[in-house]
Amino acid sequence: MTVQNANQVEVNDELKERVRAFWQTHPCGTKFSDAEIGTREFFASLEAHRYRKEWHIPIAANFAATRGLKVLEIGCGIGTDGAQFAKAGADYTGIDLTAAAIELARKRFALSNLKGEFRVSDAEDLDFDNESFDLVYSHGVLHHTPDIEAAVREIHRVLKPGGRAIVMLYHRGSYNYRIGIRVLRRAGAGLLKSESGIKIVHRLTGEPVDSLREHAASLRSVNGNFSAAELLNQSTDGAGNPLARVYSRSEARKLFRDFRQVELRAYFLNKRFIPLIGKLLPRSIESVLASRWGWHLWIYATK
Repeated sequence: MTVQNANQVEVNDELKERVRAFWQTHPCGTKFSDAEIGTREFFASLEAHRYRKEWHIPIAANFAATRGLKVLEIGCGIGTDGAQFAKAGADYTGIDLTAAAIELARKRFALSNLKGEFRVSDAEDLDFDNESFDLVYSHGVLHHTPDIEAAVREIHRVLKPGGRAIVMLYHRGSYNYRIGIRVLRRAGAGLLKSESGIKIVHRLTGEPVDSLREHAASLRSVNGNFSAAELLNQSTDGAGNPLARVYSRSEARKLFRDFRQVELRAYFLNKRFIPLIGKLLPRSIESVLASRWGWHLWIYATK
């Protein structure tokens, strides 16, 4: 290993520990429920929120078609999507970088009497044999890992010949990135300097007030001057998020170049960043617009 490569490995390892620490403290989606964490009410409210806001997920993931398949989910979070695979009859395994997520996912399955295997594991170094799974699923996770190329190689390795990967990454060509984050969020940062401004942003976007206060504290720590990369980090999954990346369609195809067939679809128009008319758009129009400018770029890759 060259000195340059060794240095990059060290940088990636340090960054991954920061990623682990962030998600250990902020398990995915938990901020969207006021119920006691780990209770039946907690899981039910988060599932309702997820599929109300991102109603396309059951369509895009096609949970119902996985009966009898060996499914691995990379980044299972609290087990919401995993439960849909298990209910459909899949032989489900969920992994996550954090022990906090795995503990909650196990509780979610136990409360619903669902079968599944869970373990703490690293997407860049999966502890499974070659050709172990029919389907590898990962929703909104791999854009948070330092070496995504290594993670995609691991997905390819553990898939059986003819197996499929279904992976969602944040979309560089989306309205949410080009306008919502790079223009509106940067322009609106000034409002977060005061409590009244925070309340205005809350009313306009629906972002929880506590989350906005965390963003305001992050802005103060850098004197209100985020780099483009740091603005993206802070604008995706909460203040303090150490890593998020976006991918163009061509970049996504390059990542999955070792697969024999790759199909891309875009979903999810983040309507809260469309002034005035966003909340009024019917699903039919939303779907058409999202197919071009959606925030979620879904990759369907066959080995």
